Amino acid sequence: MGTQANIEQGLTAWWQYNQELWQLAATNFGKENPLQNALNEQNQADLQSWLSALNQQPETFIKQQNAWWQTQFAIFQNSFMPQTTDEKEDIISPERGDKRFVDPDWQENPWFNYLKQSYLWFGQSLQNTIENTPGLDPKLKERLAFFARQSVNSVSPSNFVSTNPELLKLTLESNGQNLFDGLARLKKDLTKSTEMLRVSMTNENAYTLGEDLACTPGRVVFQNHLFELIQYHPTTEQVHKTPLLIVPPFVNKYYILDLRADNSMVKWALEQGYTVLMMSWKNPDPSMANIAFDDYVVDGVLCALEQTEKQTGETQIHTVGYCIGGTLLTTCMAYIAAKRIKQRVKSATLLTTILDFSQPGELGAFINEPTINALEQYNNQNGVMSGHLLGTSFSMLRENSLYWNYFVNNYLKGKAPADLDLLYWNSDSTNLTAACHNFILRDLYLNNQLIEDKSVSIRGTKIDLSKVKQPVYFLSTRDDHIALWQGTFEGAKKLSSPLTFVLGESGHIAGVVNPPSANKYGYWFDGQDQENPAQWLASAKHESGSWWSHWAQWLHQINPEQVPARAAQSDEQPGIYDAPGEYVKQSI
Repeated sequence: MGTQANIEQGLTAWWQYNQELWQLAATNFGKENPLQNALNEQNQADLQSWLSALNQQPETFIKQQNAWWQTQFAIFQNSFMPQTTDEKEDIISPERGDKRFVDPDWQENPWFNYLKQSYLWFGQSLQNTIENTPGLDPKLKERLAFFARQSVNSVSPSNFVSTNPELLKLTLESNGQNLFDGLARLKKDLTKSTEMLRVSMTNENAYTLGEDLACTPGRVVFQNHLFELIQYHPTTEQVHKTPLLIVPPFVNKYYILDLRADNSMVKWALEQGYTVLMMSWKNPDPSMANIAFDDYVVDGVLCALEQTEKQTGETQIHTVGYCIGGTLLTTCMAYIAAKRIKQRVKSATLLTTILDFSQPGELGAFINEPTINALEQYNNQNGVMSGHLLGTSFSMLRENSLYWNYFVNNYLKGKAPADLDLLYWNSDSTNLTAACHNFILRDLYLNNQLIEDKSVSIRGTKIDLSKVKQPVYFLSTRDDHIALWQGTFEGAKKLSSPLTFVLGESGHIAGVVNPPSANKYGYWFDGQDQENPAQWLASAKHESGSWWSHWAQWLHQINPEQVPARAAQSDEQPGIYDAPGEYVKQSI
């Protein structure tokens, strides 16, 4: 492990690191935080409800305690007693994909092996106790399980130098240089953090938009106070008569669908012979606090449809909506139907889109009156929901892979995070206007009004999703933790559209950005049961390869007619400036 001098220097560095870490935390995060206070109060109330339920069923608690001690004793024997076989098998093993305990010492060193198994058993038994406590409301159980998992994972032995064999070895061998390097990275990250520590996932200077990412050639052909409209230059001599308008989520930058040439959905669609247009949302500042969801519908999507017709001369348009962009697109289609104005949407492709918000996934832990009240107060006070805070909160939904992993790498190992396009995009945060975020929280998530007939009004016009009748291609993904596919399946049934439901492998991002060239994830389609998601999946066909090809065939069947390629720029329509435009470059 090192000489005596190495050990003393390493331990000294570790002590200094912890002292300065606590001082930094107190300085930067010791301020009054109403949002955190609301979460703490809700957690305390939930904890009291749980303890009260346990007191009424003491046999449940006693049974869990007996199981706890029996397994702890078995783990101790398993770790420290001589083994009869060459390879020791753990009693409690990490879940598939858990990369926290890959260092050989977690298995080979008895002490660290015991620490690992004991910790994992603690987390499992806590979750089991919550799940098996009778009389708890299902929503309460979800919140308890979520915050219990967050707490347990925050104190994982892998997150501390003294209990992580890999970190301990590194600290001693480097005389603590890893900790000094990590502390410098921590100080840098604290300068860009607000309510929560924003851990860097990548070098934010690693890429230049328009050169490394978002570099498919095109022209910004329209701009208003909410969005820029990009029309991409064609790459084929003939194109489909019906153009394709993409509505990305306004909670992220659009270029998730135009990262690099080998994974750009925009570039691929151009190669399939489509005239592609993309909305690029403005990154709002506090002056836009009163911009509401219906403004994004009317001044956003509806305006983009009108401009697409103006640019291409076509009155019918294929549309794609991603995540909340899909919710926005569907709302716009219902609004057009309610207003009985010109319907320009020929088809809609909805990617990981929530319409029925009754199954919000792990976001459900925050969907309750006290927390939403606090969030509304935060929004109204600041004018926007901070994109940094929103991004960190989403990362904490997958805390081990998207938060603690980088915490350990950056601050304890002292290493720079890798330069990856997806992580760069993930860190390129956007704000949400106060009025829009408040509507999403209360009207959509808490009250689930969108699926109720004429419960949501868009500029005074009540809408009904059942009036949406255009063909819909609905893609969800199996491992999506933001838009649970069982919930999106239920939401899709609220439409009156001819529906093609497809379930991709992987999650919210990787399951969507899945080019055919990668041949990485497959998909399910053509399930026979349109009422029950589990039975639909059981009867569905599975296909290897990207859903993009399946989608292209679906679009082609709707309108196969071809016309000469349309220029994105001409003397009559010169546009404003080249893609990727200016709005996408606005940071917060």
